[in-house]
Amino acid sequence: MRRYDLDWLRVLAVLVLVFFHSAAIFYRGELGEFYVQNDLSSSGLGWLIFFVHQWHMPLFFLLAGTASWFSLELRTLKQYVGERFSRLFIPFVFGTLVLVPPQVYYRVLSRDGDVGSFWQFYPDFFHGIRPHGNFEWGHLWFVVYLFVLSLVALPLLWYFRTEAGKCWCASVAGFVVQGLNIFFAAVPLVIIEGALRPQWFGFQNLYDDWANVSLYFVYFVYGFLLGADCRFEQAIARHYIIALMTAICATLLLCGLQVTDILPERGYSGGYVGYQMLRGFNSWCWVMAILGLGRRYLTFNNGILKYASVAAYPVYLLHQTILVAIAFYVVQWQIGIFPKVLIISTASLSMTIAVYDLWIKRLNLTRFLFGLKPIE
Repeated sequence: MRRYDLDWLRVLAVLVLVFFHSAAIFYRGELGEFYVQNDLSSSGLGWLIFFVHQWHMPLFFLLAGTASWFSLELRTLKQYVGERFSRLFIPFVFGTLVLVPPQVYYRVLSRDGDVGSFWQFYPDFFHGIRPHGNFEWGHLWFVVYLFVLSLVALPLLWYFRTEAGKCWCASVAGFVVQGLNIFFAAVPLVIIEGALRPQWFGFQNLYDDWANVSLYFVYFVYGFLLGADCRFEQAIARHYIIALMTAICATLLLCGLQVTDILPERGYSGGYVGYQMLRGFNSWCWVMAILGLGRRYLTFNNGILKYASVAAYPVYLLHQTILVAIAFYVVQWQIGIFPKVLIISTASLSMTIAVYDLWIKRLNLTRFLFGLKPIE
């Protein structure tokens, strides 16, 4: 059975990402600087970044875990690994070599001035690894993380499909569906954030990013379990309003800690660890609330979803390259912040969809490079 609500959430998450990265151009904060920066920042857009960052990538990895459950329903282990390779690894390599270098070029150009043409700069992309050089995988970190986590988690996912694994899932689902026990799923997330985030804040280089790797691994497995037993979904559907109210209160508290400037510096102090533990709990509440709202209001199909569910992944891969290129020129205009955000986000989304529709989806070569099935 096709889960239209999950398809909608995946599409909407990609759409949010376009506006998130548009806002990042006007953000200054602990999450780091975007490739192109406007001279003036916006506190309002900074709070938008702070809010979306709480739940956006956890939701992505959970949805990917659920998609893996459906994928393993239809494939053998060998077929699943092959599908992961063609769907994730090929686009990652292509994107790192083709889609990321223009973003780095515009970052260097905006920082250092004239560095020649893009083709003159391209060899310099391979000189050193960020932050000590130019080479990086940019927004494609999600793709390579998902590829690695999909393979690392495979023995566990396959175990869940055995009789012993199904019995274990059934017993856990039986516990979760009672009372408010679904909130206990936040415990591993709280522990990860409190124990690891002070040391590994979130530079997505995979090999030295243990807080994110651990957090997203748990969300990925949670997504798989969500597909494996309907009682997990029932528990979320029953309590998503409570989760939403709790998430709103927790977010206001986190914002208050930021505004009052009483948050300790990053490190293993009681205050900072407690702050990160609250973030871990809050992220689960937001993900629960979004899943519940999706199940309540997005269980339908139409032409928009049929088109967008296929386009979402290529749009994700392509959007930031186009957005950075557009933003480099728009931030130089003498207009207000709101018009700049509107122009950058609208133009980037429109151009990305146009490139997808006119080029990517029509040729088997580009479909292959962007992780799509070939045209029969």
